[in-house]
Amino acid sequence: MDDELKSSHGVQSLEIGIGVLKVLVESGSALMLKEIAAAADMPASKAHRYLVSLVRSGLVQQDRENSKYDLGPLAIPLGLAAVDRLDRVKLGLNSISQLRDLTNETTALSVWGEFGPVMVRWERPHRPITVNVITGNTVSLLATSTGRLFAAWMPAELVRPLLERELQLGRSTQFKTLAQVERVLQQVRADGYSFVQDSDYSSRVLGLAAPVFNFKNNISMAVSIVGVEGISDLGPRSLALTELLQATAALSKRLGSSR
Repeated sequence: MDDELKSSHGVQSLEIGIGVLKVLVESGSALMLKEIAAAADMPASKAHRYLVSLVRSGLVQQDRENSKYDLGPLAIPLGLAAVDRLDRVKLGLNSISQLRDLTNETTALSVWGEFGPVMVRWERPHRPITVNVITGNTVSLLATSTGRLFAAWMPAELVRPLLERELQLGRSTQFKTLAQVERVLQQVRADGYSFVQDSDYSSRVLGLAAPVFNFKNNISMAVSIVGVEGISDLGPRSLALTELLQATAALSKRLGSSR
């Protein structure tokens, strides 16, 4: 038997130990030995042997007062390192492609740039009437669903000067004061998404956007759906919104968010 074939067999004891560790990861809280054993489908004596090794490695720790087991000090940097290695944009591009196929609408991915949200990529739907999105373009915080989304969740010290500048330039017919803007942003945060109809940029264009959060629970990206009034259904009770929120929730979870 050659070395490659031998290596394909793996180490069974390691795989079992990872299964025990996975029980703690998925539980969301500390567990007693009997609870871990039951979830891992093994005798408590066997589970205890693996837990002893996991505690020694630092992946698991045991509370001396209540004897419960939980993730250990090594688990935190290990998890953060894994999240840090994720290519968030690549994950986002895959997501907007799948979302386009599910909704048959224009979908887009954006990130925060130096002067506001920047469109990174968009996907064209499979129909003759579409809305084109300009990649590399910094979009308005006031007049677009993506902009309002970032304005709602980005730090106020970054957003406020940009909002004030847009108000001074008169880029929105809807807003005249920061107080008016903040009321809308509060609603965006409460809803968990942003919806804009008949924006200052273009009449009959509908915009729907939802946030993607990272492991620090800060906004990392925005996924948007753009449609045409009378053709697209992007409203609060639409299937498109449901698909969008499911997609962004999955992305946030992949990036380590606990929101």
